[in-house]
Amino acid sequence: MNKIKLLAASLTLSVMAIAQSYEGSIEFKMETNKDTTTNIYYVKGNDVKLDQIGRKSGKVEGSFVFNLSTKEIRFVNPVRKVWGEHKSETAPVIKGSCIASKGTNTKVVQGIKCTEYTVKNAEENTQITYWIASGKYDFFVPLVKAWNRKDKQSIYFNQIKDLPKGAMPMLSEEKQLSDGKLVSKLEVSKMSKGGVDAAKLAIPADYKKFEQK
Repeated sequence: MNKIKLLAASLTLSVMAIAQSYEGSIEFKMETNKDTTTNIYYVKGNDVKLDQIGRKSGKVEGSFVFNLSTKEIRFVNPVRKVWGEHKSETAPVIKGSCIASKGTNTKVVQGIKCTEYTVKNAEENTQITYWIASGKYDFFVPLVKAWNRKDKQSIYFNQIKDLPKGAMPMLSEEKQLSDGKLVSKLEVSKMSKGGVDAAKLAIPADYKKFEQK
């Protein structure tokens, strides 16, 4: 009887964990001294589509489709109506040492309470402060690791080893250590929780596969 109760409890917790995972869209804005860009994530289980919105056109100019179960990434070009396999970039090189620490401060972003994490690197003259939400965003850490981008926002985030389950930064600010000058800012500007149609994450049937020669 006890074994049955334990199994039932385990199944209940598993179902709750699945139910609590985020499904919907998340809009990120990246600001630098030179430009502001917008990316919109559509999340459904282990499938994520990232649309890159053109600053002038306001339209989708490129997309990436992630299968986090297989770690496969595909790029989609809606202008040329082609898609292809995206190869992960080589591991980024970090000069010096990144020191990550969890702070005691909290901040509310988009109505969600976030905890402060900081990553510093004296040799690269860089400090990035992340305001991280937790619990529902199981897709985010695997996506960042699979994509393996070379921008410092991504590289430094991967240096945090004690992240809580389902962690995602709602706001992050990259600054120069020497003078505190802001270099880049990444912030969740809009969230829309709800069911995502699987067709939204699929590559259109009339798109052709791009083969590199």
